[in-house]
Amino acid sequence: MKKLSAFILLIAGIACGASPVMAESAAGHAGKKATAKKAAHKHEAQATDEKEPDVSGLRPTAFNCELGNKITIYSKASDDQQIALHWNKHTHLMTRVSTTTGAQRFENAQSGLVWIGIPAKGMLLDSKHGHQLANECKNAEQEAQHVAEKS
Repeated sequence: MKKLSAFILLIAGIACGASPVMAESAAGHAGKKATAKKAAHKHEAQATDEKEPDVSGLRPTAFNCELGNKITIYSKASDDQQIALHWNKHTHLMTRVSTTTGAQRFENAQSGLVWIGIPAKGMLLDSKHGHQLANECKNAEQEAQHVAEKS
């Protein structure tokens, strides 16, 4: 199908007066675009195929973030090495990564999610694309502390 599309673009380019070399270049570019789209779609499918962890019996902590984002972290008192993080309609198993600063850092290598928690707030990062997904995330205790500090 890709070859047929490229061939049609080649013929159409020549018919419109483009040189065969220019038409062939455009056809090749279109084929590469289709391949890139397929690869991106396959990557998205793999990311959503990740099995979501069972959170029954875990303690939920709700975080309200700026721009109306919401995150829920599920944890077990007896296990501080893993959490389950619910974000954007999916729950991801996150594993603790040690830090020298004392911040809580949890990562999921498959999804690229990184949760960083400090006493004042938390933030969710996308390490694969290098940007923040949610910032100024505060649970009820952190929000109460923030309000008390303002008073």
